[in-house]
Amino acid sequence: MPTKVFSIANQKGGVGKTTTAINLAVGLARRKVPTLLIDLDAQANATSGLGFEKEPGGSLYDALHGEGEAMDKIQETRDKNLWMIPSEVDLSAIEVELGQKEDYLMQLKNVLEPVKQSGQFSAIILDCPPALGMISMNSLTAADYLLVALQCEYLALEGLGQILSVVDQLREAEVNPDLSVGGILMTMYDSRTKLSKEIVDEVRNYRPDLLFKTIIPRTVRLSEAPSFGKSIFEYARLNPGAFAYGKFAKEVIERFGLEKNG
Repeated sequence: MPTKVFSIANQKGGVGKTTTAINLAVGLARRKVPTLLIDLDAQANATSGLGFEKEPGGSLYDALHGEGEAMDKIQETRDKNLWMIPSEVDLSAIEVELGQKEDYLMQLKNVLEPVKQSGQFSAIILDCPPALGMISMNSLTAADYLLVALQCEYLALEGLGQILSVVDQLREAEVNPDLSVGGILMTMYDSRTKLSKEIVDEVRNYRPDLLFKTIIPRTVRLSEAPSFGKSIFEYARLNPGAFAYGKFAKEVIERFGLEKNG
């Protein structure tokens, strides 16, 4: 089975994108899916969220400049079946520098090709900055599927059409004709509010084919876990957020036919 690459991208911050990247990656790994999480955000929240330090030379920065290989940046995590390429401050410069290269949208795809061909991973998850800049566009060019984390509030809905339009543009321009929207995950759902239910219903009416069945609840533990360098499974395994992300990982495995070890 070929490696499947998932970009978790959204131009809006604070929607649960990095929380989803971390906990989906760990959730897949705990279900025996060999997974690589790549932090492409210079803020390095996914990096610190799994207990890694921001170390100079640890990210894909050098590889994106043709100096070194992505395979050499891969690090083991505390979870079996999960590996990571962390981020660092240098990645903040890549937004400008990539734009000066030929085929600037293809750089990440080219860098990741040997990783895909290695056969070591069933899933590669790309955690992007909260903007549709050069790195996020590179991630969409390198990805097979876009996963959209969407907060249960009206402002989040405004950007949904925009990012779906970007996917259409990349396909039509044949930059990445095989890119698909893998699904929309509703996050920060508050069952006490009418608003959360209305937003979910609106997305369901808009794109029922894309909406994941799993809905991620708003919980304090999910917000706290990254500050301790832990996934929700390690930090509070009996929390509703852990059950939700476990269910989401199972849904992703089934929807995309991800191969397990053993």
